[in-house]
Amino acid sequence: MTETKYISQIIFHIILGLMMYYLSIFPSLYFYAVIGYFFFQVIAAPKNEKVLKVLMACCYIVGAEVIFRMTGAGLFYESSKYFIILFLLIGMFYSGLSNKAYPYFLVLIFLIPSIVIASIDLRFDGNLRKNVAFVLSGPVCLGISALYCYNKKLTLKQVQTILLYVGLPIVTLTTYLFLYTPSIKDIVTGTESNFATSGGFGPNQVSTVLGLGMFVFCSQFFLNSKNIGLKILNVAIFSLIAFRGIVTFSRGGVLTAILMIAAFLIMVYIKSKTKQKSNIIVYFISLIVIGTVIWTISSSQTSGLIDKRYSGKDKLGREKEDISAGRLDIFLSELEGFIDNPFLGVGANGMKEIRLITQGDVVASHNEMSRLLSEHGILGIIILLILIFKPLDMYAKNSYNIFFYAFLVFWFATINHSAMRIAAPGFIYGLALLNVTYDKRPIHRKRLASPR
Repeated sequence: MTETKYISQIIFHIILGLMMYYLSIFPSLYFYAVIGYFFFQVIAAPKNEKVLKVLMACCYIVGAEVIFRMTGAGLFYESSKYFIILFLLIGMFYSGLSNKAYPYFLVLIFLIPSIVIASIDLRFDGNLRKNVAFVLSGPVCLGISALYCYNKKLTLKQVQTILLYVGLPIVTLTTYLFLYTPSIKDIVTGTESNFATSGGFGPNQVSTVLGLGMFVFCSQFFLNSKNIGLKILNVAIFSLIAFRGIVTFSRGGVLTAILMIAAFLIMVYIKSKTKQKSNIIVYFISLIVIGTVIWTISSSQTSGLIDKRYSGKDKLGREKEDISAGRLDIFLSELEGFIDNPFLGVGANGMKEIRLITQGDVVASHNEMSRLLSEHGILGIIILLILIFKPLDMYAKNSYNIFFYAFLVFWFATINHSAMRIAAPGFIYGLALLNVTYDKRPIHRKRLASPR
């Protein structure tokens, strides 16, 4: 991608953010334009570009999902996940699947018993489709993503391209957030997750996708900044996204981004030649300095409340009894659900129903691991074992994907603080299964002189 095209794409998505905020009808137009554009791109693409186009479409929807939800765009709340699944199924029709991806068929099959149990023992609100779809759309999206991506060949440059398609709509989201709450000082009064700084939407989901954006533009800085101008641009975008992620007061997305960046930089350092390693160290130190500046500004803008948030204190500086914001209690209750129903679990969305009966309140789980155990029983354990060890087995045979551990870190960290409310963790997990190759440089051969 040329420098001019890259900059123009960034500017275009900033303009989209302005239009999303100022024109009430635009979010829906944007949603349908995105779906229509990528549907045409996938169908019209030549066979050798189908995989790339499908992944570009899915990546863009992953990056845009939160702003679609935030602005009420889309057919319904979960529609982004369903369109991602649709594009992947279209991709399967054209490109097929690897015969070594069969464990992910098992993952999908093992989800079925929880639906049966939920249908037998449904008391929550009588809406089986809604209850089951809410908790299983994420795992199904992961299973389909893994099936499609497994052993699909992409060059490192193509992986960088699809990652950019995750990041571009996050630029739009960040622009929207700055317009929604231009002044942070005036609205931050405590250390709880802040809906006002999150565009009036769930801070956890906003923080998660902003953290993903931090990683995307950090990788752009390290891999695609060929001159000082691009370095400054990528640092600026990274800084703005990081600032908005921090001031959501939802820690999960920011901490996950830090872990992703660390995993990525370690891989880049290990894979680099000796001469390049010194540059990586310089860039890494620069990144720490930039991060310190961002944190200092965030602390100033929140009157020091963000420091208390991350240190587990309330606004008066007192240590909180439960720094997990109640998630530990939910986690333990779901483990009890597994112990009481170890074979097939309590069924899809069953723990929410149990909490309603026992506590009188509807409390959704933030941890997909404990949910898998409680709602799927021993099948949940098998699912977890497949999801953890199958990618490691593949990576042992093909270790060229420098994003591998970063992608797995994002999936694992996100499902432990935000479950699978959005499509991002499931789909990014799938990207870890790509068969990444390095771009081949053209070989220039000298022509032999023709005999006289």
